[in-house]
Amino acid sequence: MTDEPISRFPVVELDDLPDDLRERVGAIAERSGFVPNIFRALGHRPLELRAFLDYHDALMERESPLSKAERELVIVATSGANHCTYCVVAHGAILRIRSKEPELADHVGINPYGAALDPRRRAIVDLALSLALDSASLSEDDLDAARDAGLTDEEIWDVGAITALFAMSNRLAHLTALKPNPEFFGMGRQARG
Repeated sequence: MTDEPISRFPVVELDDLPDDLRERVGAIAERSGFVPNIFRALGHRPLELRAFLDYHDALMERESPLSKAERELVIVATSGANHCTYCVVAHGAILRIRSKEPELADHVGINPYGAALDPRRRAIVDLALSLALDSASLSEDDLDAARDAGLTDEEIWDVGAITALFAMSNRLAHLTALKPNPEFFGMGRQARG
């Protein structure tokens, strides 16, 4: 591993965060065993980190008709479309763990159009890609295709909101040249029985 900086901009350590953020990020670090670099990078602007975490949690931690694995699938598809190494690596790890499918994230992150997906997951990925790549062209036909695959309007909204948040996150990762934590690369690589 090189001593290359994790960001072009300042980063903070967990102990440097305001109390409320130190508690929230600390809980994540305790579960994962490390502080994800995104929090160290956004942490030098606490108001923005707080807003990011609030919107993230509103979409990713609440009860939703989309499973947690399906929500991660949206992130990996969006991040792959946006060529965001940090988010593909970090959320690819989470998708591997949540889906218990060690190859799914790699296929969707690299070539989502060629990934072998069931009709529901194909609709989720296709909708995320439409929004990530050319949101102004989204049409009723796109929404009808998602509905025909069984997605409800609530699920379609969730796919759109998650895509929008992570398209923003992808752009911040590009701006900062954010490096993935080494720990993410190996997570969830072993098939579970």
